[in-house]
Amino acid sequence: MEPIHITTPFTKEQARSLKAGDFVRISGIIYTARDAAHKRMMEALSRGEKLPVDFTNQIIYYVGPSPAKPGQVIGSAGPTTSGRMDAYTPEMLKQGLLGMIGKGYRTPEVIEAMKAQGAVYFAATGGAAALIAATVKSYDVVAYGDLGAEALARMNVEKFPAIVVIDAHGGNFYQEGQKQFNRLPQDGAL
Repeated sequence: MEPIHITTPFTKEQARSLKAGDFVRISGIIYTARDAAHKRMMEALSRGEKLPVDFTNQIIYYVGPSPAKPGQVIGSAGPTTSGRMDAYTPEMLKQGLLGMIGKGYRTPEVIEAMKAQGAVYFAATGGAAALIAATVKSYDVVAYGDLGAEALARMNVEKFPAIVVIDAHGGNFYQEGQKQFNRLPQDGAL
């Protein structure tokens, strides 16, 4: 299967054209943040403040990169569990976010918010952190630097590999993938 190449900023048309199970390569700017940065962004919004980044048509990667070794842009950059951001995700989608990259399941509330906003959830392969780091061409902290690896940062990536896990229509690759195994004989015989 040939990958679908996406260049950021993302568009709603691009998001809606993707289907669960599509393999993509993302190039351009994506943002990084984990739960501590998301919590700060929600606190800023509750005070009526603007976010440090305009997330309209952007993609965010749930990552906690390790420190870069000499000559590297970033250390290992594998995905973190997306469910840790679920409490914040519906509001982030209302801020214009169109894509999220992480690993693991999302709640039904997040999936409904994704469908309402036309957003997509991508999975990055856990255990491939060094390979993923090789796609990162620059990494710059833009806010909350005191959070270290959990800071809000801007990454310029080239051909970042990901799979569409939940599409903008609610198609769920995790559920589809499990269906084929549910058809196996109950005694385990093949």
